[in-house]
Amino acid sequence: MSDTVQYTLRGPAAVVTINRPEKRNALSRALIADLTDAFLRASADPAARCVILTGAGPAFCAGMDLDELRGTIGDDADMVWDDATKLSSLYELVYTLPKPTVAAVNGAAVAGGAGLMTVCDLAVSVPDAKIGYPEVRRGLVAAMVLPHLLRHVGERTARWLLLTGELIDGLAALRVGLVNQITSAENLLQTADAWARALAEGGPKALATTKELLRRCSRQGVAVDELARASAEPRLTDECRHGLTAFFEKKPAPWSPGAG
Repeated sequence: MSDTVQYTLRGPAAVVTINRPEKRNALSRALIADLTDAFLRASADPAARCVILTGAGPAFCAGMDLDELRGTIGDDADMVWDDATKLSSLYELVYTLPKPTVAAVNGAAVAGGAGLMTVCDLAVSVPDAKIGYPEVRRGLVAAMVLPHLLRHVGERTARWLLLTGELIDGLAALRVGLVNQITSAENLLQTADAWARALAEGGPKALATTKELLRRCSRQGVAVDELARASAEPRLTDECRHGLTAFFEKKPAPWSPGAG
């Protein structure tokens, strides 16, 4: 594990901190690999009864590293598929981890970053965090997070968030059920610590069994690899290439009413 992820023990919790503040903790290939290693480590660590995921600096996670992504748009199908598979596997690892997971959302959680928050069991956020799934505005599809989002907020709100790409703040996320609690930045980790202590009161096997039963009762209708493919395929299209080009040039996407 490199310094893009910090792993520390804090009370009964392993605290996994995304540590790319200069990139707003964007998900590079190396970071996805490091997060995977960190959650596997936490799963096997007898001192870790649960996992707290947070970000260094002002952002939780700003989504995929678009500078890195730009190099594969439109022509490198193998790399696009590999990227999607590894991110999908990370989400599945976090979601199915036998230990409870808590997202301590210290700032923006956008696109893939909102996905990380969504696959955690619990989430606490600062009030002014910006949270959402703006993929469609770039010609992308937030396929991998879709079943997890539906579980939290229901179809009407999921349609609003996914189809409009609008970002909401922490208070709105609390109202729709996307996070469990709002607290100040100063109290964010203290709140997560309190939850960790409460979670540690549960028997490890009982917690793992409860999580597995919750997963089985969720009735996910689309396979994980199918969701990964649905996320990867748009990256090979002209629509996505044009959308990301417009984003980097700070122009409206060509299909936007403001493209003129």
